[in-house]
Amino acid sequence: MSEGPKHRNDIYGDIEKKRDNVSEAIPAATVVLLRDTDSHVEVLMLHRTSKVHFGGMWVFPGGRIDPPDFPANGDIEVAARNAAVRETAEESGLVIGLEDFVYFAHWTPPASTPRRYATWFFAGAIADAHGEISVDGHEIQDHEWIRPLDALTKHAAGEIDLAPPTWITLHQLSLYKPAASVIDQLEAMPRKIYETRVALSGDGTRIAMWAGDAGYEIGEADVPGERHRLVMAEHGFRFENTVEPY
Repeated sequence: MSEGPKHRNDIYGDIEKKRDNVSEAIPAATVVLLRDTDSHVEVLMLHRTSKVHFGGMWVFPGGRIDPPDFPANGDIEVAARNAAVRETAEESGLVIGLEDFVYFAHWTPPASTPRRYATWFFAGAIADAHGEISVDGHEIQDHEWIRPLDALTKHAAGEIDLAPPTWITLHQLSLYKPAASVIDQLEAMPRKIYETRVALSGDGTRIAMWAGDAGYEIGEADVPGERHRLVMAEHGFRFENTVEPY
């Protein structure tokens, strides 16, 4: 089966290439920060410079988990929270507390991904920005508070770049308001574990699949049945989901 043109934000590498000695994914953490306006919910997005990993993409604050982030007992979730707090301060200037957000998802990319991050996703609602946003101009060149649906619309128009986990998260956030309700919804639902598997459909389109999709276990995109996937067509992303509430 021949592979068709890739979407510009398909980060998952050459799925046909056999990789030996695949290294473990690098632990990382990211924070979805939400605030209310008079009419809608906004999320903080940061624009990475072109010279760093995920260059040019709009992302949530976050980064890799460093050794000092680990507590004495080695608890990885505590380390992820510590990294989330530290990275948010470093990348945006905002100070948040360890208990100010909820852990709602974990993402691991497939082995084909050139640089793999296993990422804890947290979310928090802030009544005020706890200070002005300040970006360093090196790793982060800009920021914006934006409605999740507006970010998805800009992505569809080719105006901004979003990695698949960011796109799916924005889709999920777009379904709820106000900010406190978003957090309540995320906290009430089971944590979502995304162990991504990528396969080709019959027309060569690359498909990212997750648990519950009929083709997930065998890595076949054209198997009929339930859908839990992101269709990464050249002209745009399309989420298909029949198995999980969002």
